[in-house]
Amino acid sequence: MLAMLPGRRALSLGLGAVALLAAAGVGADSSTAAAPAASPTALGGGKHKVPEAVRVPAGNRAVATMDAKGVQVYQCTAGTWTFLEPAAVLGHGSRTAIHFRGPSWESTQDGSLVEGSAVASSPVPGAIAQLLLKATRTRGSGVFGAVTYIQRLETKGGLAPTGACQDGETRGVPYAAEYVFFARA
Repeated sequence: MLAMLPGRRALSLGLGAVALLAAAGVGADSSTAAAPAASPTALGGGKHKVPEAVRVPAGNRAVATMDAKGVQVYQCTAGTWTFLEPAAVLGHGSRTAIHFRGPSWESTQDGSLVEGSAVASSPVPGAIAQLLLKATRTRGSGVFGAVTYIQRLETKGGLAPTGACQDGETRGVPYAAEYVFFARA
Protein backbone atom coordinates (compact mmCIF):
# COMPACT_ATOMS: atom_id res chain seq x y z
CA MET A 1 0.00 0.00 0.00
CA LEU A 2 1.34 3.49 -0.79
CA ALA A 3 1.14 6.38 1.65
CA MET A 4 2.09 9.99 1.20
CA LEU A 5 3.66 11.68 4.21
CA PRO A 6 4.07 15.46 4.34
CA GLY A 7 7.19 16.51 2.46
CA ARG A 8 7.99 12.90 1.54
CA ARG A 9 7.75 10.70 -1.51
CA ALA A 10 5.30 7.79 -1.62
CA LEU A 11 6.17 5.06 0.84
CA SER A 12 5.15 1.45 0.63
CA LEU A 13 3.82 0.05 3.91
CA GLY A 14 2.82 -3.58 4.22
CA LEU A 15 -0.53 -5.11 5.20
CA GLY A 16 -2.61 -2.01 5.62
CA ALA A 17 -0.29 -0.24 8.04
CA VAL A 18 -1.43 3.12 6.67
CA ALA A 19 -5.06 2.33 7.49
CA LEU A 20 -3.99 1.15 10.92
CA LEU A 21 -2.11 4.39 11.55
CA ALA A 22 -5.18 6.37 10.53
CA ALA A 23 -7.41 4.28 12.79
CA ALA A 24 -5.03 4.85 15.70
CA GLY A 25 -5.13 8.61 15.06
CA VAL A 26 -1.42 8.80 14.38
CA GLY A 27 -0.07 12.06 13.05
CA ALA A 28 3.14 14.02 13.05
CA ASP A 29 2.07 16.07 16.07
CA SER A 30 5.18 16.83 18.08
CA SER A 31 3.52 18.86 20.84
CA THR A 32 4.42 16.20 23.41
CA ALA A 33 8.08 15.96 22.44
CA ALA A 34 10.41 14.80 25.19
CA ALA A 35 13.54 16.45 26.46
CA PRO A 36 16.79 15.39 24.80
CA ALA A 37 18.66 12.52 26.40
CA ALA A 38 21.27 13.72 28.86
CA SER A 39 23.29 10.52 29.09
CA PRO A 40 23.15 6.85 28.11
CA THR A 41 21.70 5.99 31.53
CA ALA A 42 19.11 8.72 32.10
CA LEU A 43 16.91 10.89 29.92
CA GLY A 44 16.25 14.57 30.35
CA GLY A 45 18.73 15.02 33.19
CA GLY A 46 17.27 12.15 35.20
CA LYS A 47 13.60 12.53 34.20
CA HIS A 48 13.44 8.84 33.22
CA LYS A 49 15.57 6.04 34.60
CA VAL A 50 16.75 3.63 31.95
CA PRO A 51 16.79 -0.04 33.00
CA GLU A 52 20.29 -1.56 33.12
CA ALA A 53 19.37 -4.13 30.45
CA VAL A 54 18.71 -1.47 27.77
CA ARG A 55 21.53 0.97 28.53
CA VAL A 56 23.72 2.01 25.62
CA PRO A 57 27.41 1.05 25.83
CA ALA A 58 29.93 3.73 26.78
CA GLY A 59 31.37 5.66 23.87
CA ASN A 60 27.98 6.63 22.40
CA ARG A 61 26.04 9.88 22.80
CA ALA A 62 22.39 10.74 22.27
CA VAL A 63 21.82 12.58 18.97
CA ALA A 64 18.00 12.62 18.81
CA THR A 65 14.99 11.86 21.01
CA MET A 66 11.55 11.46 19.43
CA ASP A 67 8.12 10.52 20.73
CA ALA A 68 6.26 7.89 18.73
CA LYS A 69 2.59 7.14 18.21
CA GLY A 70 1.45 4.27 16.08
CA VAL A 71 0.52 0.62 16.07
CA GLN A 72 2.20 -2.72 16.59
CA VAL A 73 0.80 -4.91 13.82
CA TYR A 74 0.06 -8.55 14.65
CA GLN A 75 -0.97 -11.35 12.31
CA CYS A 76 -2.79 -14.55 13.15
CA THR A 77 -0.61 -17.55 12.30
CA ALA A 78 -1.73 -21.08 13.19
CA GLY A 79 -4.38 -19.62 15.50
CA THR A 80 -1.94 -17.42 17.45
CA TRP A 81 -1.24 -13.68 17.24
CA THR A 82 2.38 -13.05 16.21
CA PHE A 83 4.19 -9.74 15.80
CA LEU A 84 4.44 -8.63 12.17
CA GLU A 85 5.67 -5.02 12.04
CA PRO A 86 5.57 -1.59 13.65
CA ALA A 87 3.95 1.40 11.95
CA ALA A 88 4.47 4.74 13.69
CA VAL A 89 5.17 8.43 13.26
CA LEU A 90 7.88 10.00 15.41
CA GLY A 91 8.37 13.65 16.19
CA HIS A 92 10.34 16.17 18.21
CA GLY A 93 10.17 19.84 17.33
CA SER A 94 10.64 20.17 13.58
CA ARG A 95 12.13 16.66 13.27
CA THR A 96 9.80 13.90 12.14
CA ALA A 97 10.35 10.31 11.09
CA ILE A 98 8.46 7.17 10.23
CA HIS A 99 9.01 3.76 11.82
CA PHE A 100 8.23 0.61 9.86
CA ARG A 101 9.19 -2.99 9.15
CA GLY A 102 12.85 -3.80 9.52
CA PRO A 103 12.70 -2.34 12.12
CA SER A 104 13.57 0.88 10.32
CA TRP A 105 13.36 4.59 11.05
CA GLU A 106 13.47 7.13 8.22
CA SER A 107 13.70 10.91 8.55
CA THR A 108 10.98 12.74 6.64
CA GLN A 109 13.25 15.80 6.42
CA ASP A 110 16.56 14.45 5.15
CA GLY A 111 15.82 10.87 4.00
CA SER A 112 18.43 9.34 6.29
CA LEU A 113 17.57 5.88 7.56
CA VAL A 114 18.64 3.44 10.25
CA GLU A 115 17.74 -0.23 10.57
CA GLY A 116 18.32 -2.08 13.81
CA SER A 117 18.25 -5.42 15.53
CA ALA A 118 17.15 -5.92 19.15
CA VAL A 119 19.99 -6.87 21.50
CA ALA A 120 18.24 -6.50 24.87
CA SER A 121 14.82 -5.89 26.40
CA SER A 122 13.25 -4.87 29.68
CA PRO A 123 9.62 -5.83 30.41
CA VAL A 124 6.94 -3.20 31.09
CA PRO A 125 3.71 -4.27 32.81
CA GLY A 126 0.77 -3.83 30.42
CA ALA A 127 2.91 -2.63 27.51
CA ILE A 128 5.46 -3.78 24.97
CA ALA A 129 8.99 -4.13 26.33
CA GLN A 130 11.59 -1.39 26.37
CA LEU A 131 14.36 -2.28 23.93
CA LEU A 132 17.98 -1.68 23.09
CA LEU A 133 18.63 -2.08 19.37
CA LYS A 134 21.97 -2.01 17.59
CA ALA A 135 22.13 -0.35 14.18
CA THR A 136 22.66 -2.87 11.39
CA ARG A 137 22.50 -0.44 8.44
CA THR A 138 22.36 3.30 7.92
CA ARG A 139 21.80 5.49 4.87
CA GLY A 140 22.50 9.15 4.27
CA SER A 141 24.24 11.83 6.24
CA GLY A 142 21.24 13.24 8.12
CA VAL A 143 19.96 12.62 11.62
CA PHE A 144 20.06 8.81 11.29
CA GLY A 145 23.17 8.53 9.12
CA ALA A 146 25.62 7.77 11.95
CA VAL A 147 23.29 6.08 14.46
CA THR A 148 24.86 3.18 16.36
CA TYR A 149 22.12 2.31 18.90
CA ILE A 150 18.41 2.96 19.43
CA GLN A 151 16.50 2.78 22.72
CA ARG A 152 12.73 2.27 22.86
CA LEU A 153 11.64 3.65 26.23
CA GLU A 154 8.53 4.77 28.11
CA THR A 155 6.33 2.30 26.24
CA LYS A 156 2.53 2.31 26.54
CA GLY A 157 0.20 -0.25 24.94
CA GLY A 158 1.07 -2.33 21.89
CA LEU A 159 0.66 -5.79 23.42
CA ALA A 160 -0.51 -8.65 21.19
CA PRO A 161 -4.29 -9.16 21.02
CA THR A 162 -5.72 -11.95 23.12
CA GLY A 163 -8.30 -14.54 22.17
CA ALA A 164 -9.01 -16.60 19.11
CA CYS A 165 -8.14 -15.47 15.60
CA GLN A 166 -8.38 -16.67 12.03
CA ASP A 167 -5.19 -17.38 10.07
CA GLY A 168 -4.16 -14.39 7.98
CA GLU A 169 -6.13 -11.86 10.06
CA THR A 170 -4.13 -8.74 11.02
CA ARG A 171 -4.71 -6.28 13.81
CA GLY A 172 -2.97 -3.05 14.77
CA VAL A 173 -2.67 -2.34 18.48
CA PRO A 174 -2.04 1.34 19.39
CA TYR A 175 1.19 2.12 21.22
CA ALA A 176 3.33 5.05 22.24
CA ALA A 177 7.02 5.16 23.07
CA GLU A 178 10.04 7.38 23.23
CA TYR A 179 12.95 6.55 20.91
CA VAL A 180 16.47 7.76 21.67
CA PHE A 181 19.04 7.53 18.88
CA PHE A 182 22.78 7.34 19.63
CA ALA A 183 25.98 7.80 17.63
CA ARG A 184 29.64 7.30 18.52
CA ALA A 185 30.92 10.00 20.87
